[in-house]
Amino acid sequence: MITINSYLHRNELKDLIRRSMYGNVQIGDGDLITRLVHFNQLFVSRYLQHFAGRLFQELHGSDLRGERISLKGEIKDAMVRRPPYRNPRIEELIRDYEEHPGRFYRETPCQAMLFFKRQEEGEDYLGSLRIKRIRRLAEKGARRIIDWIFDAIKRHAEILADERAARLCIPREYLLTSPEEMLGEFLDAEERFVEDLQRQREIKGATDLVINDVAGVKVVLEDDEQGRILTALNNIEHCRVVEEQRHQGRYNAVNLVVRIEPPKAELIRGPLPASIHAVMASRGVAPEQADQNYADFVLSGEEDVYLEIIVSNYQEMLESEIGRCMHEDRTIAQRLRQQYRGHLAKNVEYLMRYLFLFTLSNQGELKDLPVKLWNRYLPDYFDGVIAGLFQIPPGDF
Repeated sequence: MITINSYLHRNELKDLIRRSMYGNVQIGDGDLITRLVHFNQLFVSRYLQHFAGRLFQELHGSDLRGERISLKGEIKDAMVRRPPYRNPRIEELIRDYEEHPGRFYRETPCQAMLFFKRQEEGEDYLGSLRIKRIRRLAEKGARRIIDWIFDAIKRHAEILADERAARLCIPREYLLTSPEEMLGEFLDAEERFVEDLQRQREIKGATDLVINDVAGVKVVLEDDEQGRILTALNNIEHCRVVEEQRHQGRYNAVNLVVRIEPPKAELIRGPLPASIHAVMASRGVAPEQADQNYADFVLSGEEDVYLEIIVSNYQEMLESEIGRCMHEDRTIAQRLRQQYRGHLAKNVEYLMRYLFLFTLSNQGELKDLPVKLWNRYLPDYFDGVIAGLFQIPPGDF
């Protein structure tokens, strides 16, 4: 099902999500998903900072500075503060941003770090690293599952159409099907899919849905310099480019998927952050034990992880932050383009959100799942589920 390639123990997480879709909860799942999410998010943040620092050093040498940020507005401000060059389009973008900052989703939370190179007259912006937040990871995972379910239901509906054509002794392409009949076949196929889930029958044709971009780096390089990225990556130990894709149109950039082997021994040094100690303490785990559990988790996980690198010139990077292909606008467009919006799709969203939000609560054991994919719920019900998860009094809130 869902494989998050930036994570360790990704097959365990994939299995837990798959079982959850069947409503199959096992003893210890609450502790398991908490470790899988929190320990992985910490490990991603550590190896990504280590990797990105090395990459920007290979590209730009010394005198670099990293700055942690928590709001997208901080990225946008950094990009417009000291443009490396100007032209009419860049002037237009910066002017619009400075005159109407509220239109640019400045308060969007993010988990990121900006990189700068010190110069005598100021600092040059080089790029950034970012980690998908838990909520966004749950949303992307749900969307991938929903798209796969939609395709599976459509395939089953086509089988039903084939059967109807066979009964009429005609090829399916000659079958005259009214919109009502097509809808009926789709709903029938959807009902059979839901029944398979409820009866815990393995879904045929289930494919591995891969997410490679939980960890990501954005690099600003002008077009005639972009070939240097491959040279820099070749100079980094245990690093290999496994996919390269060029985006052209409204968004012009090179997208690389990179496989790396992080230095585990180096990345488990030092105690866990206080926030993770607090989460583990709410589940009865002392700080020293939590530190040891994290080290064991990392050392017993896969040797490799995958991350995404996006390379574009300054103007195109500016377009992606405050211009024609602004990232937040693209995220909203993805949500609006989702074809399948039935109750099953909504339940997948609820389930994925619940699983990942559970790890942020102080609940210890995942005794049962409050969302079953074969039932039907109103949003009010799920609001109550989340309120209960965080011990918020029921009612309007």
